[in-house]
Amino acid sequence: MSEAVSALKGESHTGFATVAEAGLTGMVTIRADLGSKTLADALGPMGLSVPGLRGVVAADGRSLAWMSPDELMLFCGYDEAPKIAADLTAAFGGEHSLVVNVSDMRSLFVVSGAKGDEVLMKLCPVDMATLPQMEMRRTRAAQTGVAFWRSGPGEIRLICFRSVAGYMMGLLEVSSRRGGEIF
Repeated sequence: MSEAVSALKGESHTGFATVAEAGLTGMVTIRADLGSKTLADALGPMGLSVPGLRGVVAADGRSLAWMSPDELMLFCGYDEAPKIAADLTAAFGGEHSLVVNVSDMRSLFVVSGAKGDEVLMKLCPVDMATLPQMEMRRTRAAQTGVAFWRSGPGEIRLICFRSVAGYMMGLLEVSSRRGGEIF
């Protein structure tokens, strides 16, 4: 059996900010009624609750992000994603829902440093100055669909399709080169 690897095997670059592929990360998409008691009950044992509009909540090394009015993305350890997806599917039973392990379809990047906002300011039509911590934004970086959130002081996490991970790393690396600071 082959060994799982991330799209860019943890590649990173440092300029006025550091950009890095986060490596293997578990990602489980959940499509359901976000007000469902079944969903709340299934998330409870993980210490998570349904986040509010565009919110991201975190507990015990996992994060749960609001992606749309009927969609959440759960970030977890790569090895635990299949079991979490199976457990959530079982918890929903016959309730209208869709739970899919998308870990091998997506790539996660981390942009860090005091000027990390400037990297994304060059690529995304988002007012970074007003982006609060733990708020998800779905937008584009250049012409690529992305979602990102400020995961901590001086840190932004960004996801995109795995098929464009190399292109995304190129965008992030060029945008973070020394001498390209905005302010």
